[in-house]
Amino acid sequence: MDKKILIVDDEASIRSLLEQTFEDLEDEGVELLIESNGADALETIKAKRPQLVFLDVMMPKMNGFDVCNAVKNELGFSDVYICMLTAKGQEFDRTKGMEVGADEYITKPFDPYDLYEKAEEILDV
Repeated sequence: MDKKILIVDDEASIRSLLEQTFEDLEDEGVELLIESNGADALETIKAKRPQLVFLDVMMPKMNGFDVCNAVKNELGFSDVYICMLTAKGQEFDRTKGMEVGADEYITKPFDPYDLYEKAEEILDV
């Protein structure tokens, strides 16, 4: 099975950081997909079915909560592991993330190494 990670964030610096974080996994055959807004991310998820999605919450066109809800509840893609990455660290936001089906909720700033370990675990590489 092709292993894919989708990185979704409207901030170029975060996309770049995550791309650098996971570049070693590309040597293991993992494909990195990158999107900068929620609407494009949803289309990519439908078309490419990544196993793991690092999803920002506050983005243009469609926020991360709506993307997550669409993937998990409307499309029923239970095999897509969604890790929400957000600056919104209040308990209300965390609860909302879990309600729409997020598998994990990580607040910024985060340790890239933790995300790398999470990717290894989810993708079994």
